[in-house]
Amino acid sequence: MVDFNNPIAIASDHAGFCLKEYLKEKLLEEGFIFNDFGTFSKESMDYPDTVHPLAKAIQDKKFSGGIIICGSGNGVAMVANKYRDIRAAVCWNEEITRLSRQHNNANVIALPARFLPKEEAVKLVRTFFNTGFEGGRHERRVMKISEVL
Repeated sequence: MVDFNNPIAIASDHAGFCLKEYLKEKLLEEGFIFNDFGTFSKESMDYPDTVHPLAKAIQDKKFSGGIIICGSGNGVAMVANKYRDIRAAVCWNEEITRLSRQHNNANVIALPARFLPKEEAVKLVRTFFNTGFEGGRHERRVMKISEVL
């Protein structure tokens, strides 16, 4: 559930820049607060440069969740998931988004900017941050994600 007293970390690469700005504009009206890790233009850049700092900040518990955006959603998710206790889920529809929270306790939503209409992305972010983790049988599975073999 969204804690409107705490900001949400957000970052993108150049392919996700316009969607990031659109999400911030639309969701600020609803009370969402963002801490923007960049990028700050459509100029070509490397997505790890924005996602590493975001993931580290979430890992350090400075933020409880985040939004990461690139063309496919995959590159940013791969970077974020290198960090212990980060569970970034690539989300492209409402059911996948809801399940990523309910069953996997995802704390970062990765959006594919080139494949989502802007209004659909807004709906997915709302769904992500307003869906809770079910716990129960899913708890032990989520705990195993961070195990190092």
